[in-house]
Amino acid sequence: MRPLHLAAILATSAALAACGGGSSGNVPQFNSPPQFSSLVSFGDSLSDVGTYAVGTVKALGGGKYTVNASDAKIWIEHLATRLNVSAPCAAQTGLEGDSTLGFSVQVTNHANCTAYAQGGARVTNPVGPGNKALGGANTVLGQLTVPVATQIQNHLTAKGGRFSGNEIVFVMAGGNDVFIQAATVSATVSAGGDQAVAAAAAVTAMATAGAELAGYVKNQIVGKGARYVTVVNLPDISKTPAFASDTGSQALITNMVTTFNTQLQQGLTGAEVLLIDAYTVSRDQNANPSRYGLSNVTVPACDLSLAKNPLASSLVCTRSNLIAGANDNFQYADGVHPTPYGYKLLADLVATEMGKRGWL
Repeated sequence: MRPLHLAAILATSAALAACGGGSSGNVPQFNSPPQFSSLVSFGDSLSDVGTYAVGTVKALGGGKYTVNASDAKIWIEHLATRLNVSAPCAAQTGLEGDSTLGFSVQVTNHANCTAYAQGGARVTNPVGPGNKALGGANTVLGQLTVPVATQIQNHLTAKGGRFSGNEIVFVMAGGNDVFIQAATVSATVSAGGDQAVAAAAAVTAMATAGAELAGYVKNQIVGKGARYVTVVNLPDISKTPAFASDTGSQALITNMVTTFNTQLQQGLTGAEVLLIDAYTVSRDQNANPSRYGLSNVTVPACDLSLAKNPLASSLVCTRSNLIAGANDNFQYADGVHPTPYGYKLLADLVATEMGKRGWL
């Protein structure tokens, strides 16, 4: 198999920023927790339970963006257990990449699965990192990158146009829009374009994406009958292994993400939505790792050398291809994605906030 770098799949990198957590409206509170009928999730790789766990990805023991193992869970899987609902399964699986490498697998929709998040998915634009339409190395893996807007519509179509009102709905997205905008700025500058103009356009695009996501939550989720909706803002990845040393672009990345998260928060004003502040907690985890039981917050646990990991990605990382000295309490599996322990910390945060609302 010829090697494929994660950077080529993702197109570029980004940081994710902050707005306040807590309620974004009159969120229902209860004396005893509600009994949820199911879990529905929309988003990107941080919530993807196995869209690409097919073909060569599956053969390599991968499928989630973490250290893959039979007992490795991402945050929504932890919450499903705590909420006593069925484990989430991918609503769609498949790949549209290189057939000679085992990355072309028929796209299949799974009627009884409601975990719609996909690695590479953006808020509205259907072409995210890893999508074959971007060309180059993206054509090797061929991620589907169905955007959140379409994910929500697919669920509504399958369920008669409405949420039942008894499901718990999780939404977390926006990172891939940052990646694409950062790549666009970089390409513009490399071609001799004006950096300030390109940066301003990127920030404007992120403002639009944040407002769009808030609109989808208010109009297509809450507005279509969902009563228990939790939106997680984006953690600050400017200090992750992938971006901590990229001082030249950190200010722009922070500006893009702050703008996105601000628009998301403002757009959710008045909606019956629980907004979780993952950004602030992620920064504290980086500054005070021992407080959270973290042993390392600067180095990926996965050995991303092409000799050990042909995608240079946590998507095909397992316990058999970790770096020497890695342990279960590393924060990051690769440059940006959490280890199972990192995902557990996110689940703990969400569970705590849900508990404050009487939802758990």
